[in-house]
Amino acid sequence: MKGRPELYTSYGQDMAFLNTRPKRAWTGGLVVLALLVPFLITDDLLQLLATGFVAAIGAIGLNIVTGYAGQVSLGHAFFLAIGAYTGAALSGSETGRVIGFGITSLPIWLLASGLVAAFFGVLVAPVAVRLRGLYLAIVTLGLVFLGEHVFREWTSLTGGPGVGRPAAVPELFGVRLDRDNALFTAAQQLYLVMFVLLVIFGVLARNLVRSRVGRAFAAVRDRDLAASVIGVDLTKYKVLAFAVSSFYAGVAGALLFVVNGFFDPGSFNLLLSVQYIAMVLIGGAGTISGAIMGALFITLLPRITRELPAVLPFISGDATGAVTVFQLEAVLYGVLIIVFLIVEPRGLFGIWVRIRNYWRTWPFSY
Repeated sequence: MKGRPELYTSYGQDMAFLNTRPKRAWTGGLVVLALLVPFLITDDLLQLLATGFVAAIGAIGLNIVTGYAGQVSLGHAFFLAIGAYTGAALSGSETGRVIGFGITSLPIWLLASGLVAAFFGVLVAPVAVRLRGLYLAIVTLGLVFLGEHVFREWTSLTGGPGVGRPAAVPELFGVRLDRDNALFTAAQQLYLVMFVLLVIFGVLARNLVRSRVGRAFAAVRDRDLAASVIGVDLTKYKVLAFAVSSFYAGVAGALLFVVNGFFDPGSFNLLLSVQYIAMVLIGGAGTISGAIMGALFITLLPRITRELPAVLPFISGDATGAVTVFQLEAVLYGVLIIVFLIVEPRGLFGIWVRIRNYWRTWPFSY
């Protein structure tokens, strides 16, 4: 109603995607800022932000199965690898040293990467019906080690350790996005495409978790026995959660390969899975915005730690020192997870909510 923007006269108004004026203003402002960024910063920073956007897509997928459906998964790196190598194989040269089918259209190989990863997610999902908690986490952890062995030995697909293979070719409407043209640099094009894809997948995930399916996920997460009693099909929704999560991971894996340009089969290891767990927990489990915040935070963290050797002499920038930035990064993931779980379980999103609520009621913040 006019003059009473917070007064809703229907359930549809209350459940609208952007149901308040401040939300619409903030969202519009962030979109405009994101579209201006490519013309304000250097290409190396654009590549870093593009990596963060892609990581956010993968983190949203993990958040769906872990944060919303309550199924602990440590095997996200396995599904990322499946997506990466599916996209690379489909778009690779047909006469190259590794498998290739020459399909360079981005929508085709990107969709296929997600679907193949989702297929493997569906194969794993029945285990989630029988197991829960730590037992399920151990089973999904096994996928990472199994995947490492398979991808290391399947050299016709991955190129082999230390050699690798070319990433998928990002071609859209006949334009190669990984090459400079008269209007944009390659980094600017990849940044804009990854941002648009993040918006699309973020909106799709947000609508999914607000639907009946999302409410079923939450019921399974909170208490699966009670959910079963009230009529929630546990098998159906656990399988669906793993399928959606794996689809997002496959898409993210293919795009990460494109942005970074090279991946060794050993790159999809336990540390990568821990990084995605850190994104979800630090950003805020059970929130789409939190997954995006956590992904950007974890992606930008190495950029900050790389500057520490100039400030702290006892930290080495290469692998020769007693304490290296690489060791420090691995330690920081664990420390940050512990700190956020103890101090702020809702993560960065929880901090943002507190700040927003404080200023919303200021100066009557009591």
